[in-house]
Amino acid sequence: MLTVDFNKLNIKPGDRILDAGCGTGRHLCEAYRDRGIHVVGIDMNWEDLRKAKYTLFSMEHSTGGSWMTSKADVTRLPFKDEAFDVVICSEVLEHIPDNRAAVSELVRVLKAGKNMVVSVPRYLPERICWALSRDYHNEPGGHIRIYKKRQIQSMMEAAGTKCWRINYRHSLHVPYWWLKCMVGHKRENSSIVNGYKAFLEWDIMKKPLFTRMLDKMLNPLIGKSVVLYFKKDVVHGT
Repeated sequence: MLTVDFNKLNIKPGDRILDAGCGTGRHLCEAYRDRGIHVVGIDMNWEDLRKAKYTLFSMEHSTGGSWMTSKADVTRLPFKDEAFDVVICSEVLEHIPDNRAAVSELVRVLKAGKNMVVSVPRYLPERICWALSRDYHNEPGGHIRIYKKRQIQSMMEAAGTKCWRINYRHSLHVPYWWLKCMVGHKRENSSIVNGYKAFLEWDIMKKPLFTRMLDKMLNPLIGKSVVLYFKKDVVHGT
């Protein structure tokens, strides 16, 4: 389930891409499919990194690029200034106490004039999840804040970027999380939740035209994620 639209990023062979908070590698592996792309994924979860590494390793013979994964903190990135042509940070900032330090680091390692994509849970669907379940956002490592679109955009632009595109994704996933919050987000034996999960898995695999159209129609209304595309400022005369 991709949140970032790579077709909008003008990625070229030889580009270096950072996925900060890569998880199991959904965006990392998608970027690596392009021949000649060099991808780096960081995360704080060893098990997620292991799964990402396994998938990337299995792809090595079908791409001319390179990859690396590492356990690292997004608030203290172990990379030099302007090391990357694209930076992705998807569904991460809502977990981080010092989100401004994280944003500063993400911008620091991005080359001037290049693109960054940031996504966070959208305000209204996330607020409803919080209202339905206190445990949903109180568990260790969970969501500690809810962003409004203008808040995340202002924070990113204050760090030295300019927003050039905003869209919304994954509207069909919103009812799944509402249902989970209603029955208990850790409960595994709910037939209605498991039934809806099976529908989502079928939809991801089959991609029927009807659900693609429905998702596109509903995204502006209840898209689960707000996805913001930024370009790092170019400072002249330095």
